[in-house]
Amino acid sequence: METEKKQIALSLIQPSGTITLGNYLGAIRNWVKMQDEFDCVFALADLHTITVRQEPPKMRKNILDAYASILACGIDVEKTLFFIQSHVPTHAELAWILNCYTQFGELSRMTQFKDKSVKHSDNINAGLFTYPSLMAADILLYQADYVPVGADQMQHLELTRDIANRFNGLYPNVFKVPKAYIPKTGARVMSLQDPSKKMSKSDENANGCVHLLDPPEVIMKKFKRAVTDSGSCVRYEEGKDGINNLIDIYGAVTGLSREQIERDFDGKGYGDFKTAVGEAVVEALRPIKAEYERLIADKAYLEGCYKKADEIALRISTRTLNKAKKKIGFI
Repeated sequence: METEKKQIALSLIQPSGTITLGNYLGAIRNWVKMQDEFDCVFALADLHTITVRQEPPKMRKNILDAYASILACGIDVEKTLFFIQSHVPTHAELAWILNCYTQFGELSRMTQFKDKSVKHSDNINAGLFTYPSLMAADILLYQADYVPVGADQMQHLELTRDIANRFNGLYPNVFKVPKAYIPKTGARVMSLQDPSKKMSKSDENANGCVHLLDPPEVIMKKFKRAVTDSGSCVRYEEGKDGINNLIDIYGAVTGLSREQIERDFDGKGYGDFKTAVGEAVVEALRPIKAEYERLIADKAYLEGCYKKADEIALRISTRTLNKAKKKIGFI
């Protein structure tokens, strides 16, 4: 009996710093769950990273650390394609082609371009402006059916769909038009110091972001310093972003519902709850950190994993690139 072909799900993450708790709970943990349902294509988007200036030695370390960290979270290289973007030149080549089918006005409306232009006003480069075309190439090269996205990436996926439809309108049946995949469970983790903003590795306040490889004592200190409101009841309420964020994090790592958490901490204060959240996060990350330490000590194994994946990614993506080039008229 023939096995039904799985649909393709694709996602990339930038290795611009250490993987955060927000990356893990919001994306990577769902990647692990998706491996049984989809043919998954995952990658480290290091080409995207250089739109902001990087220190070369630090960047090399970040890429390897991110690769080992994501494997440690549960990505299985035997059933999932997990490669390094810059090792697969088809991404850059298709990105140039798609630049020529992407309108200036579309790129100028991208929210992240506006935000990063403000944050990096001394380096508003062309790559920062056109990186949505590279993102489109990342997705379309693998004929992805689904792309897991949060609210902050939905605009880029919509642009990718527009580019694919525009190209297919001129040259039929080149790209599959991908759909958004909204995971059944996925936490939106906010900064511990400014819970109105998403947790980010670029947070100016180091206490706002928990990193996957932070020592337990550092994690505990960050949660004990987490910003909350002037109340004391552990209750999920509108306008109480700080405690709401902690409840969501605790629920994500323990599997408990908001209602159960409120019952468990009825009569207890914020101090007790912050300690409990910190301890739960430490325990959730403990096996990941142990596996990371094992993997990062074996550089030859890591290199073997990504080189094998790079070769497969190049083979798959070359088929799509050649099809696009032929349709356009290249010899």
